[in-house]
Amino acid sequence: MMMKLDYFGIRVTDLERSIKFYTQLLGLKEVARGNFSKYGAGIWVKLRDEQSGMQLELNWYPETSRFGVPYRVGEGVDHIGFVVEDVKETYKELVNGGAQPTEIDPSLTQGWSAHVKDPDGIWIELFQLTKPS
Repeated sequence: MMMKLDYFGIRVTDLERSIKFYTQLLGLKEVARGNFSKYGAGIWVKLRDEQSGMQLELNWYPETSRFGVPYRVGEGVDHIGFVVEDVKETYKELVNGGAQPTEIDPSLTQGWSAHVKDPDGIWIELFQLTKPS
């Protein structure tokens, strides 16, 4: 089973302010953006360090989102993203191995993404770069 760490996702309280900070001050480049409001989430922006290839995802959630809980400094790690060959199969293997499932399972995203929790409750995102079968 192929799996590789792709990025870290952090929660931010002001998306544009955070984008400006990470791009203008730290030199990261915006490489992708999406709006998952229809799934009860918010807006995400993926940034990349051109020298190392490392990526950081900024996640902003409106108060109406189920993830829009009060922000506490130091608790902003939102999730860690792993690229996998097959989300459905990897999700099943991880849950069978003891990972805690979340409400975002492969059926909610047509099989291209899912989340499990690590032993401390940090969300681990599994996603495919290719269209699921």
